[in-house]
Amino acid sequence: MANSQRTGERAVKKLTEQGLTNLPPAATLAGMITAEVPANSSEMRLTARASHPAFAQQLANVWVDALAEEAKAIESTSIDGEDPDFQPAVQLLPMTKGALPTAPYAPDVERALMIGAAAGLFLGLVWAAIKHLLDRRVRSVEAIQKVGLSAIGTLPSDPRLSKGRQVLPVTATNSSRADRSNHAYAEALRELRTNLAYMDVDNPPRVVVITSSVPGEGKSSLSANLAVTIAQTGRDVIVVDGDLRRPVIAELFSLPGDAGLTDVLAGQADLEDVLQDFGPIPNLQVLAAGRIPPNPSELLASQSMRNLLDVLSERAFVIIDAPPLLPVTDGAVLAKASDGALIVVKAGKPTIDELAKATENLDRVGANRLGVILNQVPTKGADASRYGYYGKYYSKTETKAKVANNKRSVAVAPQPIFSEFEGQAIPSLKDGTSAGNHAAPQQASRAVGGTDTATDQIQAVHPRQTAKPSSSASRRATHQESANGENFDDILFGGAHVRKPHDKK
Repeated sequence: MANSQRTGERAVKKLTEQGLTNLPPAATLAGMITAEVPANSSEMRLTARASHPAFAQQLANVWVDALAEEAKAIESTSIDGEDPDFQPAVQLLPMTKGALPTAPYAPDVERALMIGAAAGLFLGLVWAAIKHLLDRRVRSVEAIQKVGLSAIGTLPSDPRLSKGRQVLPVTATNSSRADRSNHAYAEALRELRTNLAYMDVDNPPRVVVITSSVPGEGKSSLSANLAVTIAQTGRDVIVVDGDLRRPVIAELFSLPGDAGLTDVLAGQADLEDVLQDFGPIPNLQVLAAGRIPPNPSELLASQSMRNLLDVLSERAFVIIDAPPLLPVTDGAVLAKASDGALIVVKAGKPTIDELAKATENLDRVGANRLGVILNQVPTKGADASRYGYYGKYYSKTETKAKVANNKRSVAVAPQPIFSEFEGQAIPSLKDGTSAGNHAAPQQASRAVGGTDTATDQIQAVHPRQTAKPSSSASRRATHQESANGENFDDILFGGAHVRKPHDKK
């Protein structure tokens, strides 16, 4: 009865008499009323809920009066109609007036925030789990191994490269000690250089193609910086821009790119006229792409291109920046003409399926896959500790080297040195006998006496240079070191003869 239609109609009538207009229907008003009777009590409590506190108060008071009238009308009804003198057995009497609400009953902000936070956390966890299960992008070395490939290097993100494609700062001889100890990217490049050196000592590659699955994975920047890293050891290096569709190598080295590879292949320029020296490192040369041709794939697959690679490989270690493997066939064509291909994978960029497809493109043409380089790995998270450890490790190593240098004036550097050889014998370090017929003689001079010397200075003697000791004292110093019992291993990299010192036992 408290929420009946007739009670609502009585309430609407009373509100209208009080001057209210545009009232909702009686059924709507009935839905705004809640009636409850406490246990073991003869009281009835009515609660009115409205969007405005004054209207809620007015509605509660009017509804009590309407309910009392409706109860009296029901009790006094007889068969012949209402009896004005009838006294009902039950009467509803208003006891108190409805109070003006001082605060909204809904919404409960604190409760809503707690429910919303819990629901948001739950939905976030569900979304993260679904995203992780559905995400097939390559983010780790483990993902590379799922495709059946091996990662030979991992390079972290470097803020100096994120601002734009560029070559890391270098000097005429080597990077500064601050770079060696503070920059994880430079150390990762040197680690990659060492891995390439030990990849195949019997048949070392002399022409390496660096490509990727899709555009935007940093292959060009990596090609340029890897070339600089290898050239800093004294090895002759030539960087060839084989991306004839979007060439950027000349721009990375801040060199003109109007003439280059296409002009040589078309017979419109001589190789010596378009090869450009990179100023900070004299033994590093750049062959720009030149004018963009209408038929890049046919030009790169020509016999002229293979002949050019033969000529370049006789002079230096060759790095070719090739186009991505999936959009065009140029990268696969260059990989077949080279000694092997390195696939650059930007962490979180290509999917496992794209990497697998790129690998199939190389296998289809019979190209040699040297491995995968995981590039631009975030330094925050699981990988941050790895690269942070390297920075601390090399910093401590150089500090110890300074102490050793002050005591002995000599500190041995475990860094492999790349140098060129061609058709000459390798002198033995133990007895002076020949060690082979395919390497150039090495001249090693150890700097003694300076307090700033932290590494051995090893000079690479190239076949086009005269390899003569500077003095008899230098020769005596070299043989004396060998006689003192220091053992060296011969390491070959792309035609490079390297001597790696080992600790005495």
